[in-house]
Amino acid sequence: MKKILLTSLALILLCSCNSEKKQNNKKTRKWQEVIASDASKPIKRHEAAFVKVDDKFYLLGGRGIRPVSIFDTKTQQWTTGEKPPIEFHHFQPVVYQNKVYIIGAMTGKYPGETPVEHIYYYDTNTNTWVKDAEIPQDRRRGSTGNIIKNGLVYVSCGILDGHRSGHKKWLDTYNLETGEWKILPDAPRARDHFQAVEAEGKIYTLAGRLSKAPKATFSETIAEVDVYDIQSNTWSTLKEKIPTQRAGNMAIRYQDAILVLGGESIHQEQAHNQVEALSIKNHTWTTFPPLFQGRHGSGALIFKDEIYIASGCGHRGGSPELTTMEKY
Repeated sequence: MKKILLTSLALILLCSCNSEKKQNNKKTRKWQEVIASDASKPIKRHEAAFVKVDDKFYLLGGRGIRPVSIFDTKTQQWTTGEKPPIEFHHFQPVVYQNKVYIIGAMTGKYPGETPVEHIYYYDTNTNTWVKDAEIPQDRRRGSTGNIIKNGLVYVSCGILDGHRSGHKKWLDTYNLETGEWKILPDAPRARDHFQAVEAEGKIYTLAGRLSKAPKATFSETIAEVDVYDIQSNTWSTLKEKIPTQRAGNMAIRYQDAILVLGGESIHQEQAHNQVEALSIKNHTWTTFPPLFQGRHGSGALIFKDEIYIASGCGHRGGSPELTTMEKY
């Protein structure tokens, strides 16, 4: 009996030490700039996307028609890929079978951008762009939050008329194998300029705003976190609101939390550098170390348990566009 008690005590102490080690690690780790081995840099862009496919990172889209920027993690160098056939920006891509799918993007100039009519994808194996299926006219919008699960792309919320009006609560699925569109229940509230994250069978829509240019482009940010349960086909709203309201942010699952990174708001000219984490288990918020450089209008990815962010804008609005990359 004494041996069993000692073993149990040892396990408790070990778990406690591991938990404390994780907390201390989070406090001591910082974001740091990643400099390429040959000093190469990506093409500057914002309202774009940043994703990982195998051991390479891809910066795609953004305002203007700009070639893909590719970072090879083996050589630690940036190279340039193919230009897209059209301009698209304000989108959250999904990766499926080594292809980067763009659904729910916008094209054109501020503030009257229009939704892109078709799905496009970038094939990382062949460095080619493909114009794919047409999006149903009555479900087109841009600046949506997208996730992929079991071959289905879940397309949430968005805006119809650029940065001006037509804010949507919509939720759809698109089947990448069959091409079927399906309308699901509306979210509790509309939002644009945000990113969705899937965790444990639930889709979290968090941060973002209601863009209403020219007078309220940045001011109507959203505090509530809305969650869609895939299995029950129902929405709910969390009790805890996001501590720092912002839009144009990045969002990603990291370990047992959903991180909201960077963004822009009416409250400051510089892009936000805040990183806040929503616990998947108890839905409480904690603070992570701030970004090395505040930014908005890009994406985040995970490679070997490290978080990477690249490009985007350093101030609220469209400039300056950045060519830096950092990791945590």
